[in-house]
Amino acid sequence: MKLLRTGPKGQEKPALLHEDGSLRDLSAVICDLAGAALSPDSLAHLRALDGGALPVVAADTRIGPCVGQVGKFICIGLNYADHATESGMEVPSEPVTFMKATSAISGPNDDVEIPKGSVKSDWEVELGVVIGTYAKYIAPETALEHVAGYCLVNDLSEREFQIKRGGQWVKGKSADTFGPVDPWLVTRDEVADPGDLSMWLDLIGTRMQDGSTRTMVFGVAHLIAYLSQFMSLHPGDIIPTGTPPGVGMGQKPQRYLRAGDLMRLGISGLGEQHQCVRQG
Repeated sequence: MKLLRTGPKGQEKPALLHEDGSLRDLSAVICDLAGAALSPDSLAHLRALDGGALPVVAADTRIGPCVGQVGKFICIGLNYADHATESGMEVPSEPVTFMKATSAISGPNDDVEIPKGSVKSDWEVELGVVIGTYAKYIAPETALEHVAGYCLVNDLSEREFQIKRGGQWVKGKSADTFGPVDPWLVTRDEVADPGDLSMWLDLIGTRMQDGSTRTMVFGVAHLIAYLSQFMSLHPGDIIPTGTPPGVGMGQKPQRYLRAGDLMRLGISGLGEQHQCVRQG
């Protein structure tokens, strides 16, 4: 099942992708794709609906972030060994974690805004994990039971802010529009193995990233269990799990985003995003 949210910014309504390719309005069934609506019982109820009987959403309606009321946006850094190498950093012995401001979250096809003072805005295609049930001190063996589904994330980064401005990575990761999410929340039952998904990103038609979650240092179950030892995880929390090589910082010479650039990115089974870059 593929779930999404459609409508103007701040006014998104829940919807589902019907088998005929149309979008169907779920707002009479659930208030939002958030919180308790992401529980196994709620998802089972949505799965049992006659999608063809639901109102059709106009095809030109904006697609927003697939999860509403996100409590935590918890990112994993350097989780692909080859990306760590291109970044000039060692492969970590434990997951590198940092927070990304939830105000960075935007729709999959919304414009990306280069923040004022930026000289090194960069791209990162990532697998996002959406938590569906409360998790605390859990084991890797049961970790995936707490997943509502998966989504595509572009974990945009301002490298100068991230690395050269002191302190933690969060200020290089949290600019408005630096967290495009969606187009869909693909429920867990439709993703046989989150550790075997191809992923890619094109910049102005040139393939920059071409990787697979097979090369993650720490897999999804390990990451969820690990994070749950340090904080409770709640329905709607999103965990981007790291990026493969090919980011702008790793190019020779380095290549960063410029106004007018077009990005296109995707993960197998999770859809695609398209973003135009503009100056803030």
